[in-house]
Amino acid sequence: MATAIRSIRHDDRLSVIEHLDELRTRLIVSGVALAVVFGVCVWQNHALLKFVNRPLTQQTRQQVQRYEGPLGQTWLAQKTAREVAGDSESVARALSQPASGLPAATRSQLSAAAARLRADAAKIGVTPPSVAPTTLGPGEPLTTTLTVALYFALVLSLPLILFELYGFVLPALTPSERRVVMPLLLAVPFLFAAGVAFGYLVVLPAAVHFLQNFNSDQFNVLVQASQYYKFAATILLAMGICFQAPVAIVGAVRAGIVTPGGLRHNRRYAVLACAAVAALLPGDFFTMLLETVPLYLLYEASILIASVIARADRRREAVEEGAAAPTETARKTAQQMIDHTDPDLS
Repeated sequence: MATAIRSIRHDDRLSVIEHLDELRTRLIVSGVALAVVFGVCVWQNHALLKFVNRPLTQQTRQQVQRYEGPLGQTWLAQKTAREVAGDSESVARALSQPASGLPAATRSQLSAAAARLRADAAKIGVTPPSVAPTTLGPGEPLTTTLTVALYFALVLSLPLILFELYGFVLPALTPSERRVVMPLLLAVPFLFAAGVAFGYLVVLPAAVHFLQNFNSDQFNVLVQASQYYKFAATILLAMGICFQAPVAIVGAVRAGIVTPGGLRHNRRYAVLACAAVAALLPGDFFTMLLETVPLYLLYEASILIASVIARADRRREAVEEGAAAPTETARKTAQQMIDHTDPDLS
């Protein structure tokens, strides 16, 4: 019986029930893996939230240091209040000394006032206010944390889920078809991970910087947690999908839809397509350039890989034709001998 561990061979013959049983087993394995990874992500939710908040935190901290936005104004008020309290305490403490010449009752009041000012100043924060995303409802911290944990669980368990999906689909392919498809399938998770990493390190910080500074003097910019995480997930997913371009291009070449020569000839259209995709993503002109360059480099890498694969296919076809030629020649020679045999000799 088929299991999620043992792969089905192409020449195996299974009934519909056995196929459904294999699918059920693979779905159970994928579901259990997703549940286990989700539990680990919930356990480590603080680290995950800190990780995904980092681009927003860095940008918001820069605004706070420039006293921009509500948090920046709050930080300015805190600093001013702490400085005023410190100066007032120094004056009150100096006047409370006997050398000030003030009456004893007045000096006693000033000493008490200096103590209160010192205590009040200690309550004022000495660090900028929190730059974490804002939640608007009593249940939003819980639901948002679970949502972020689910996002990470899907990404981390993706390799195993894809393995189970490939294991179910690949037996339907012939060995020659599998030889064509397997390298493409193996490249999918690696390219997706590279796209997500590029989105996190380059695209997401640039997009947050542009959007938070756009007309910031006309708005009180406070970022809602759920909206920010949806935005970040969209950016990372889009870049992961865009980085699948080599798989699509190489697959089209293997299927005979396009040729490496045609891809080279259409380079200018590829540049426009990469720029159009980058323009659809959030960000400014500089961000658009940062996104266009790697997409076009992926296109050039796809041409190089497709050319290598096309040459390898041509060599393999030549070898196969060369191996088949002697057999065909021998067959023709034998047939010619039979055709030219004199029937009288028999």
